Amino acid sequence: MASIELAGVGKRFGHVHAVDGLSLQVADGEFLVLLGPSGAGKTTTLRLIAGLEKPDSGRLRMNGEDVTDLLPAGRDCAFVFQQYSLYPHLTVFDNLAFPLRSPLRRMPEAEIRLRVGEVAELLHIESKLARKATALSGGEMQRVAIGRALVRRPQVFLMDEPLSSLDAKLREELRVELRRLQQRLGATVVYVTHDHVEATTMADRIGILDGGRLQQIGTPAEVYTDPRSLPVAQRLGSPAINLLPAQWFAGHAPAGTATVAIRPEDVALGPDGAGFEVIECSLVKHQLVAERDGIEVQARLLLDDPLSPGSLAHFHFPPERCLYFDATGQRL
Repeated sequence: MASIELAGVGKRFGHVHAVDGLSLQVADGEFLVLLGPSGAGKTTTLRLIAGLEKPDSGRLRMNGEDVTDLLPAGRDCAFVFQQYSLYPHLTVFDNLAFPLRSPLRRMPEAEIRLRVGEVAELLHIESKLARKATALSGGEMQRVAIGRALVRRPQVFLMDEPLSSLDAKLREELRVELRRLQQRLGATVVYVTHDHVEATTMADRIGILDGGRLQQIGTPAEVYTDPRSLPVAQRLGSPAINLLPAQWFAGHAPAGTATVAIRPEDVALGPDGAGFEVIECSLVKHQLVAERDGIEVQARLLLDDPLSPGSLAHFHFPPERCLYFDATGQRL
């Protein structure tokens, strides 16, 4: 597999900076997830790594070798797209075998059969090999698309929201399967998503992209517990982090605090807490929603009995669990 380095890479489309001075290192065998909203520059970053786009500035290296001007065919990257992009007139076997029959890397048919069989077994689609791609379910089609990348054994796997069009059950199943495959193969993966659950469950490290810039990078635990800015804090977590006014924390918040944030699981109930009117209480989801002065607060709590809507919940916000941000959204 390969290590990847982007050094000050920039890409513009007209007046839009899709990627703006991006510097990033991906270790050999690492599963890196790029997380961010639509328009953050995630897909453009993948296309730059693959060579499908040429940077306006900066350099790209793989295994220490400068590949900035290298054509896509010379980079040995496999790209898995959001849409399945299968050949509908071909069988599953022929779709999987297609990359191995290309003029650049044509293999003997015996070896092709061996590789296709191995990948089909890994992805549990060995019974589907004789079917046409159009006869498959959505989950099976995505497995074939992933298998077509795996069968090549490339240096780098680039995955652009490959699970986003699947239903929740299939997404969960393939999420686990992809991570298991990556660990088994020792593959280098750069994976793009806007789904924080995918990011936190699959990644060795998460890079938060916004406006074409890398806002923060670290392990899922690091980014979740120690965000450098308010947008990063809001990117991870469900329910989302609570944003509270600084005046509620007079005497506790540091100077310059404009917003105090606290994760729902860090909100506590206590007799010394302020009264909030209960909006919703779910013992199944361990979720309590209440409001005060028009500000809604969500808490994740284990309760023996539900609190009735309209009753009072006394929330306590432990100062050591709060995160403090200035008026520009930067962490204090």
